[in-house]
Amino acid sequence: MNFLSQQFNTTLPPNYDELKKAVNRTANWKERLAAVEELGKWKHKQTIDMLTHRMENDPVYKVQLAAFDALQDFGLEVDMPTHKKFDLIKDASKTLVRIKKSLPHDHKFEDFKVKLQKMRVDIYDTYKGDKGEDFDQWLEDQWKSIPGRQARK
Repeated sequence: MNFLSQQFNTTLPPNYDELKKAVNRTANWKERLAAVEELGKWKHKQTIDMLTHRMENDPVYKVQLAAFDALQDFGLEVDMPTHKKFDLIKDASKTLVRIKKSLPHDHKFEDFKVKLQKMRVDIYDTYKGDKGEDFDQWLEDQWKSIPGRQARK
């Protein structure tokens, strides 16, 4: 037995199917992160493939980094993922505009936040995971920068 096979289990985890679902759940970055961390204990071709996919494609940088760390721990040479600075989800900014314009002209920020969470939990969750404690301020800044509906005269 070599060092890596002693450190990691080289079979598939018994809950592989559940982990596979969790790692691909778009509306919950925390579940994806937990699944990535669990997959990082199992050095198998299929878990390596899933970790590589998350490292290269997850919209939340914390999940990308966890997958990167797991792959490095397996002894694989992988490149550090780059942190996206703009739309983490394609056309998210357009969605924010549509949501704001769908609300009455005199709506409050909380109305916008609630509607975003109900309509697009994937966008809400991804940016909450990416921004962390700064999420509410970031979302409010986005809301303020979007022109709203004009009051009817």
